[in-house]
Amino acid sequence: MARKFKEVPARDLRFHIDPKSLKFDSTAELCPAARGVVGQHRAIEALKFGIGMDDPEYNIYVAGSTDTGATYIARAFLEEVARRKSPPPDWCYVYNFKEPDKPRGLSLASGRGKELKKAMDDLVRVLKSDVPTAFGADDYRYKEQVLRQEFENRRRKLVDALRDKVEAEGFLLQVDPQGVSIIPGKGGKIIPPEELAKFSAEEKKALRNRGDKLSVEMNQSMTEIGRLEAGYLERRKKLDEGVALSIVGKRMQGIFVRFKNHVQVLEYLETVKKDIVEHIDDFRKGSEEKSPQVPVPEMAWSPSPAMNKYSVNVLIDNSETTGAPVIYASNPTYPALFGRVEKEAFFGALVTDFTMIKPGALHEANGGYLVLKSTEILKWYFAWEALKRAVRTKEVKIEDMSEMYGFITTKTLKPEPIPLDVKLVVTGDPYLYELLYIYDDRFKQMFKIKAHLDDQTDRNKTSVSQCIECMARFCEEEGLKHVDRAGIARLIEYSLEVAGNKDKMTLRLGAIGDIIKEANYWASREKTKHININHVEKAIEKKKYRANLVEERVQELIKKDIFWVETGGHKVGQVNGLSILQTGDHVFGKPGRVTANVSMGKEGVITIDRESRLSGKIHTKGVMILSSYLRERFAQDRPLTLTASLCFEQTYGMVEGDSASSAELFALLSAIASEPIAQGIAATGSVSQKGEIQPVGGVTRKIEGFFDICKHKGLTGKQGVIMPNKSVKDLMLKKEVVEAVKKGKFHIYPIKTIEEGVEILTGMRAGKRRKDGVYPKGTLFRLVDDRLRGLAERARDFAKEKQGN
Repeated sequence: MARKFKEVPARDLRFHIDPKSLKFDSTAELCPAARGVVGQHRAIEALKFGIGMDDPEYNIYVAGSTDTGATYIARAFLEEVARRKSPPPDWCYVYNFKEPDKPRGLSLASGRGKELKKAMDDLVRVLKSDVPTAFGADDYRYKEQVLRQEFENRRRKLVDALRDKVEAEGFLLQVDPQGVSIIPGKGGKIIPPEELAKFSAEEKKALRNRGDKLSVEMNQSMTEIGRLEAGYLERRKKLDEGVALSIVGKRMQGIFVRFKNHVQVLEYLETVKKDIVEHIDDFRKGSEEKSPQVPVPEMAWSPSPAMNKYSVNVLIDNSETTGAPVIYASNPTYPALFGRVEKEAFFGALVTDFTMIKPGALHEANGGYLVLKSTEILKWYFAWEALKRAVRTKEVKIEDMSEMYGFITTKTLKPEPIPLDVKLVVTGDPYLYELLYIYDDRFKQMFKIKAHLDDQTDRNKTSVSQCIECMARFCEEEGLKHVDRAGIARLIEYSLEVAGNKDKMTLRLGAIGDIIKEANYWASREKTKHININHVEKAIEKKKYRANLVEERVQELIKKDIFWVETGGHKVGQVNGLSILQTGDHVFGKPGRVTANVSMGKEGVITIDRESRLSGKIHTKGVMILSSYLRERFAQDRPLTLTASLCFEQTYGMVEGDSASSAELFALLSAIASEPIAQGIAATGSVSQKGEIQPVGGVTRKIEGFFDICKHKGLTGKQGVIMPNKSVKDLMLKKEVVEAVKKGKFHIYPIKTIEEGVEILTGMRAGKRRKDGVYPKGTLFRLVDDRLRGLAERARDFAKEKQGN
């Protein structure tokens, strides 16, 4: 009678969620769902600590593998925290009246920046109207006329006195636009040159002497007239300033009052007031008569350059911001992070001014949080280095990158640096974090908080509830149909499948989200109200179908016996091993024959794959463990005189890993004992030196891969898989396999030791060494021991014969 071996119960092959256990009919009943994070307790704790540390060195690196949603989680958590904080101040750039090429930065309370801009725009507009009116008023015209008349009268007296004196000396005083001059004359007429030529030498000398004397007096009179004119202009200036101060002071008084709590703004307003008074004529031009002119194209950036300096460039406006800003920079180039000074072509030249300064992500995130993807920021080396420098120095400068690194030096604006208070949150792969930590000295100093995201979490009521709420929120945010009760249950089961463990749910939420989107497509095609289990199942199957072309080709070759896999009968030194193949986004199991040949020799256990350099280091380690196992069990009283070769048949690529080491040992023991192995049973699991079967990964895919081959060739009820007992918890087999196990058409055997596996494969007891060091008769290990003893004896006899000859 055939022996019965322990099998994995059907209930342990797959975790099933009863839709009736859910207390709602669909995810729609959970909306609006609160925005939260599923699992990730370690990462959330790190984020909380990093945010609480007000130190430029305690920035955060969120390390998570693909589809864990590192960026989404970081933003969701930060937005929740930022909502409870006060919005940061506004930042404006204004004209620097002392150094025009260095615009000043002003900090104002949230929402006050645009108030200041509006106030200054209104001021300029009002002054353009009020100033011409004031200077055109009768009172001003009268005072200005009195000053001018007084000046003209005094100047006329000086000129008349000088003219009388000049004429008395025989000269004329000539006044023209080029100035005042003295020329010889008589009777009010100029003496012609030909008449002057008739003068005697003494007359000419006397005329010249009188002329020189009059020139000195004339210069003195002109100096006096210049002094009078300067006095007039000074009094005129004071008059204008008085009028200007009256108008400007009256119009700016309200602005001073509105911004009395902003010291920087008050200082700026004082400089504006002083400059307007000094350049009041710029505002008087509107009253002058407008003569026809050749039309000149206006610059888009400045309809009136003279007035443009009184404008306010609101760099950051937080008037509508609630809480601290959370900014995500998807393309973090240098200008995108640090801002830029735009230029515009005007008559063949590039022109700019402070109103063309544009902010970057650092300005927008100032007072809050800046989220970046490591793979994006590291593409831009200069931006990465400048970002670290800005955070370290706590200021953000708007500079031209080519000028900053000395490539091109041109005259341009140099805006005043703005104080920086930002928390950097960089998301990326854990491996990239390790590389940066090792090779970037500044990185380890600046990113002292690592928020490590897990890719799976324990399955319990809390995590299941959070996962369902996440589904509801995802459907709501993406505008998808909601999922009904049965569909939710299937999605949770799929989460376990992705995690590869019945007790773990995947945190690769992107994978779950993709299935929901694809299921929504099929639900929309059928015009159903909700996504149901059939839509979810179809989405999973179609996703697999799109990616499993290679798997189907491999199975096709196996079914045609091109890749030779036997699923029935018995053979010596041959067993079906199970391996995993991955083609991008698809993983599947591939069965393959493992064979062993044994002969007398001293080379021990060798693998053809290793000798042909088609195996990796981990596989080589597994083979060395086999040799150690044989020595421990069968070479305690004699040397191991054996040459055994192992081979993965029909493999043409790299063999890596030790998950097939148990299958190799089964084939090796079968070859030594000359005892056949059942070909309908495949094996997976690594083995220790003590013969313990250790857990391996991918058992679900391996079992399903072998099951598909057995199903094609015909299920006999004698086929199955040997697997590590400690990997049973990882099983999430498809329903077809579970049904076959229930009906007894397929078997899954959990084993803890090599001895258990040997007995299943050969139907023969393995045997346990007695106190005399001998295995009992009728056991497999006795056959192995006898064969190895015989090989040792023949090797000894051969050595003696060789020495005798």
